[in-house]
Amino acid sequence: KLNGGLGTGMGLDKAKSLLEVSDGNSFLDLIAKQVGSMKTAHGVDVKFMLMNSFSTSADTLEALAKYPELGTGADLEFVQNKAPKVTKSDLTPAAWPAQPGHEWCPPGHGDLYPAMLGSGTLDKLLSKGFKYMFVSNSDNLGATMDLKLLSYFAQCKAPFMMEVAARTDADKKGGHLAKDKTTGGLLLRESAQCPDEDEKAFQDVSKYTYFNTNNLWVDLVALKAIFDKHGGSIPLPVMTNDKTVDPRDKKSTKVLQLETAMGAAISCFDGAAAVLIPRSRFAPVKTTNDLLALRSDAYTLTEDFRITLAPERAGVPPNIKLDGRYKFVDAMETVIPEGAPSLIGCKSLAVEGEVAFAKGVVFKGCVVVKNSGEGLKTLQAGTYGSSDSDEKVVIELATKAPTMDEVWPAYEAKMKAEGLTSAAVAAFKYNLGVLVSGASTMIPESAIAPVETLPALESLT
Repeated sequence: KLNGGLGTGMGLDKAKSLLEVSDGNSFLDLIAKQVGSMKTAHGVDVKFMLMNSFSTSADTLEALAKYPELGTGADLEFVQNKAPKVTKSDLTPAAWPAQPGHEWCPPGHGDLYPAMLGSGTLDKLLSKGFKYMFVSNSDNLGATMDLKLLSYFAQCKAPFMMEVAARTDADKKGGHLAKDKTTGGLLLRESAQCPDEDEKAFQDVSKYTYFNTNNLWVDLVALKAIFDKHGGSIPLPVMTNDKTVDPRDKKSTKVLQLETAMGAAISCFDGAAAVLIPRSRFAPVKTTNDLLALRSDAYTLTEDFRITLAPERAGVPPNIKLDGRYKFVDAMETVIPEGAPSLIGCKSLAVEGEVAFAKGVVFKGCVVVKNSGEGLKTLQAGTYGSSDSDEKVVIELATKAPTMDEVWPAYEAKMKAEGLTSAAVAAFKYNLGVLVSGASTMIPESAIAPVETLPALESLT
């Protein structure tokens, strides 16, 4: 499992895999239980390892200490490398004496391969007779070692195999599978590798119909041969990422981060293959939108501890879009103080403004929940939207307007105490009634017509 991400984009300062997912279980808890289930089901001591980063190693090892059967130390993890940032103006190594740590960056998950080689992990696995490796992201709890896929991979004798899924509009910005016109082989194109003028084609899910799930199968013997052929490196496509040397100081030196993607290795192996998988093997969490969906009944926890889309979803996840204020996990959890709403029948859900859901909220079809006012508004229990229509249902959470019975007594007492006449009191009561009713006092053009003629004084007799 790749486990180098801190989840900073979700407001975390620890490994994202420590986040709670279901019934008190974190990603790491469920992964450990998945491995235990596989060992029991197959009667084999399935080897399990993590690629951690310097930022996630300590927290991860501490969290997994309660699962000693997974292994410890170098038997359980190897740590990805770090790469120097490149000064954009002259391509020299970036320098930042105030905080030297800012001079380095993660090299992308394509570092899986050199990290395995440099740490001795690849040679160790080969010496113990391991031939095949299955790799996936730690935030994808649908991806487990599937015996059917392993058998297919071994039988087809491909050196590398990528699991792909059918693209939907929700996936249009992610890397897609394509065929190299020159070699005829398969390749992965990430958004960072797409020229601006080709972006429309890149996002055309009817043209490029498969996307990379980052569930990969690798023949370790073939991987070792690639390294030997290229003098200890693997020629992955390189992507440049424009940054500043201090991420928080936009005026600091402009730098380039050189990154690679592990799925891009598909173009490095002659005879590499791809296989189409159902969405049940792809349930990643990149944003709080994903996390909210994952905690709902749109996903189910299987007996072997996988989290998969509920059968009723027909392989398509709900499209969730939370207000920007809920980008971080702690903020998102204020939306669901009593648990996630039912999303099993929901196609899309958008939340605008400061909103919370009471227990027992059910969404169906396409729904927008909007609070245009100030302060928190709570959506009460009930069913909102319809599974029979793609038309968006907009729920406006407005502040309850006061009634005349509620506000009038105070005005009446005040005006009588002031000694105003009953006529004055009655007149103000009428005016206040118009205000409280919400009736418009505007006179629109559609309600009037010009006055054509009037009798003139001069014409009067």
